[in-house]
Amino acid sequence: HKVGKDLQDHLVQPFSHHHLMRLTKPTLFTNIPVTCEERDLPGNLFNQLMKDDPSTVKGAEALMLGEMLTLPQNFGNIFLGETFSSYISVHNDSNQVVKDILVKADLQTSSQRLNLSASTAAVAELKPDCCIDDVIHHEVKEIGTHILVCAVSYTTQTGEKMYFRKFFKFQVLKPLDVKTKFYNAEVNVSYLYLGVFWLTIYYFVLGS
Repeated sequence: HKVGKDLQDHLVQPFSHHHLMRLTKPTLFTNIPVTCEERDLPGNLFNQLMKDDPSTVKGAEALMLGEMLTLPQNFGNIFLGETFSSYISVHNDSNQVVKDILVKADLQTSSQRLNLSASTAAVAELKPDCCIDDVIHHEVKEIGTHILVCAVSYTTQTGEKMYFRKFFKFQVLKPLDVKTKFYNAEVNVSYLYLGVFWLTIYYFVLGS
């Protein structure tokens, strides 16, 4: 299952605000165990606090890994070949109905601009305290700077057309490098050297 993490504070407009979340997996919650021997000055205080902590494993409170999951506290890293997923929500926080709401999401790279919106049709109306939700997916195929542009247009009850957009910049990193070299050992016999070099401090699981 995937969960969301806020990328930026929401953008407030006269009739709506806009949330963008990157969909990513949670991680195991870690804590730093603090303990001492019973003959020390704190006595059994630290041990009892760890036992009362709901994030620790019962019977193994001194372990750093617990049984809880935590949401990422930042945007995180995106690597080449990964599928970038985001959740977009536009909420009408006014007391009026707005019409002709169009939500558009584009991804700008160094070489192209891609439309990631699932639908290009405008929503007829958005009542107060209601929202429009959309989930976008894109397989990242370029390294370097990427900019996700989210634009929202709508019409007020007085017929005024409103428009706003928000930019989210992130970097796509190259996770590994592959180098090859041919060796000619003897007549009609060649050997291929294939080296895979990790370029990040993170671990990966390779699949065939």
